[in-house]
Amino acid sequence: MKVILLKDIKGTGRAHETIITADGYALNYLIPKKLAVSATPSAMKDALLRQKQVTDRVALDAALLAQNIASLAEARIVIKAKANEKSHLYNAIGESDIKKAVKEQINIELPENAIKLEKPIKEIGIFTIPVAVAEVFGKFSITIEAE
Repeated sequence: MKVILLKDIKGTGRAHETIITADGYALNYLIPKKLAVSATPSAMKDALLRQKQVTDRVALDAALLAQNIASLAEARIVIKAKANEKSHLYNAIGESDIKKAVKEQINIELPENAIKLEKPIKEIGIFTIPVAVAEVFGKFSITIEAE
């Protein structure tokens, strides 16, 4: 049976894709759980339109993300943390702390797992932070200061 998937289904296909599957699987599982609809000509037109909208939105999000990462490279981000007299931090600065500082100081929301630290920062100084999301790469610097 030919159906159009409404959601991504692991091992079956992605949303808005037209697939051919067993009649029982389509009639007893996919369609009743509203995971797919029968592939009628009007449903196929709607699926193509939705797929184009999703593709356009993904392209727009990627362009906006590239612009945000470019503006992030020019920004000055300062994180204050408690440190001892040897400039070692009491608590390490991790990816979540950096993401929070970026959001608070320059109002840019970075996606999950965008910041790629090799290890947490444990001392005062200026550090270069790599950022990678899908095919967009960039770097920015942060300054860690003692409170």
